[in-house]
Parts: sequence; C-alpha cells; structure tokens
Amino acid sequence: MIVPVLALHCSGSSGAQWRALASTLGARYRVIAPDIASEPSLAGVAARVLDGLGRSGQPVHLVGHSYGGALALHLVRTRPGLFRSLTLVEPSAFHLLRDGDAIDAVGLREISGVAAQVKAALARGDRRGGFGGFVDYWSGPGSWAAMPPEKRAAFAPQLASIALDFDALLGEPARLEDFARLALPTLLVQGGRTELPSRCICQRLRRAHPDWTFRVVQGAGHMLPVTHRDAVNALIAEHLDRHSTVSQKEAA
Repeated sequence: MIVPVLALHCSGSSGAQWRALASTLGARYRVIAPDIASEPSLAGVAARVLDGLGRSGQPVHLVGHSYGGALALHLVRTRPGLFRSLTLVEPSAFHLLRDGDAIDAVGLREISGVAAQVKAALARGDRRGGFGGFVDYWSGPGSWAAMPPEKRAAFAPQLASIALDFDALLGEPARLEDFARLALPTLLVQGGRTELPSRCICQRLRRAHPDWTFRVVQGAGHMLPVTHRDAVNALIAEHLDRHSTVSQKEAA
C-alpha cells in the first residue's frame, strides 16, 4: 500500500520545497506538499490544510520544517488520530519559549525583534529590505545580496505573509505541557549551526520528550532542508520506513 506523507514548508517557501524528498521516497509514498496560505492563527491555517488533505483512509506521516513544523505540532495536538508519525525539522514554535528559562527568554526576545523588524519594514513599504533582513537572519549576513535579482524580486512581495506567519507563531496559545501526551513516533532534526531560538525550542522539546529520536545535521543552519537536502531527506526516509507498517485493518 502507498502511504501518504503530508509535508509542510517553511515561511516564504512553497510545497516545491519538498520535491527532492518526494523523489527520495519514491513510489512507496505519496507526498502531499500544499502551498500554505498565511493566516493570523495556526488554527486557521490548519483548517485549510486539513480541508485540502481530505479523507486519506489511513493515518498520514507528517513532516514540517520551521513554520511548517510549528503547524505540524498544532495538527498533532488537535487531531492526533490522523497521523502515523511526526518529523520536525527545526519547528518555529516560538510560543513554547514563553515559559522557559532565562536563555529561552533571550531567544524569545531575539525572534520577537526579528518579527518587529519585518512589520516595521512592511509599514514603510520596504519589502525588499524587510525580506532581506529575514533571509539574512536565518541564512547569514549577505545571503540576500547573494541571491539572483529575479529571486529577490519574487520573494519581496511575500513580506506581508511573513508578518502574518510571525503573528500565528508568536500568538499560538499552546504551552509545552499541552504536548505531554503526544504519543506519535517523532523525529526531531536540528542544524548544528542554527540560531538561538531554534536551539532553545529543540532543547525544550527534547527535555519534554526524551523518547523522541533527535538528530543534528552538522554544519547546517535553519534552512537545512535546502542547504543539506540529501542528509535531511535520508533522515526523514529512515524515520518513515521505520514507522510505515500497515495494519490489517488499513490494508483491507
């Protein structure tokens, strides 16, 4: 039986982010990678994603990166029976830092500052500068300038969506204890050179769920599904294969 995989992309990207993953997984999986429309709450986005998913007739593997990872956490918290396994690649669940320690508070202030800069740039109509600051924060100084001009021109109009994504991520009401009963087999992947907020989120999730599989991709930053695509996709494929046993009920 072909097993479905719902793959959720990061802010400013599209479902095309997961084309290489679909190729890696081959015919044994059906990768569903929607283009996620931004809304001011994860609940609103989740409703749209589930409407698009329809009725698969069997549990679905769930994969999410960054914003898509935070959305994946919302989905498994609110509709756990729909999913077979969970893969989180640096989930941007910034709301989980609200009740953390002093380092988590620093991480929350840092990412809240990035969100404020995005909104300020949007307010003054500087979409290129605002998106450029967003890219350089996650990928390193000079990353925006190194992009081909046509790519910068395509990304810049999406700044309003980035601002909405930050509203959804920072405004999500769930706390870490809301995920305490999450029983799905889960893979958590982090880049070895990522930013403080992502490191803090992964650390909080690891402490809450020591049974989860945790992997670090050395040398990678937050955009590791793009910059270290083969390594990340291999980890995802291994996790999915380990948890893709089809029950007799599903096969009937």
